[in-house]
Amino acid sequence: MVRCISNNVHENIAGFINIDCGLPGPASSVDDDSELSYSPDTGFTDAGSNHDISVEYTSSRLIKIYHNVRSFPDGERSCYTLRSLVPGIKYLIRAFFMCTSRSKVHRSIKVHVEEQGLPIFDLYVGANFWTTVSITTLDRAKIVEAIVVVPDDSVRVCLVNTGAGTPFISGLDLRPLKSELYPHVSATQGLVLDKRFNFGLTDPSRYVRYPQDSRDRIWVSVVNRTEFDTISTSNKVQSSSDDLFEVPTAVMQRAVMPRKVTENKIEITWDSQPQPNDPSPGYFVVLHFADLRLLRGTALRQFYVRFNGELLYPEAYTPGYLVSGALYNTVPVRSSAFSISIEATPESTRPPLLNAMEIFTVMSTTKADIP
Repeated sequence: MVRCISNNVHENIAGFINIDCGLPGPASSVDDDSELSYSPDTGFTDAGSNHDISVEYTSSRLIKIYHNVRSFPDGERSCYTLRSLVPGIKYLIRAFFMCTSRSKVHRSIKVHVEEQGLPIFDLYVGANFWTTVSITTLDRAKIVEAIVVVPDDSVRVCLVNTGAGTPFISGLDLRPLKSELYPHVSATQGLVLDKRFNFGLTDPSRYVRYPQDSRDRIWVSVVNRTEFDTISTSNKVQSSSDDLFEVPTAVMQRAVMPRKVTENKIEITWDSQPQPNDPSPGYFVVLHFADLRLLRGTALRQFYVRFNGELLYPEAYTPGYLVSGALYNTVPVRSSAFSISIEATPESTRPPLLNAMEIFTVMSTTKADIP
């Protein structure tokens, strides 16, 4: 991972809550990538116990929130309470997990690992199921994210023991969002992030987050030199007047195009990820476009965009020059497999492109939380 460029530690970003779970003592830590200040979690939960990894394994390559974890060996449901929120607005909530072979928490679950495998437990936002956290590999980070409307001035994030190992957590983020962003989200429906891709980066270890993204979304790079050519610009990419996603210019300044010009098509496929309480989850996709080349004369970049065979836009789409645009479905799609097709029209003289992509599943938020 490559650090986002910044010169100062960011301690008091309006509405941000940054928690380093399991961090001992009163002092905060500073995230090496975003340079945000992370607080110990003692003011947010009174359950569980702290664990850390041995000093000799805390290299500069390991993000600091993974140096400690809080585990919850006792009780079925253990919660963090995030306070001083604005009721009725949208929030991005993100949780980090990593079970390292060098940590004391790993030793505490060693018997379970040897007998049954790594921990599996459920995560809830208030009373609403968020996702099942399944740790499949030691020493590999897992990050989950949801966007929800918080109805009150606080929200609880709860880890639920399902009998398949000790729940634990490494870090917890909360970020406020403008009410017009992500129109799929309402008081009764949230989004669970499946993937958020930044196309066009040539280094697979790089990503974009805060401060380049003021909302602190994490945009991971996708590198596929076999299928895609990349283009980029140093010019700023502007948001459109009706922008509903505010993708940062650092993401939109790069894009991919099909390497095989004769195909004139970009195709992306993935499989459904069933949850125990939702064997056929509904999917939303958001595709982000901006042309990075000024086309002159009769030159034209124009394409059709289909999601599982259905047009996302009723006519051929032409991305704006250095202006962000987005196409997305408004009704969740359910299937065992999914495909995105971006195909040039017969009139197009330039291949299709794609700058960024987000994939979400639907999250029901109809249940009121009763602490």
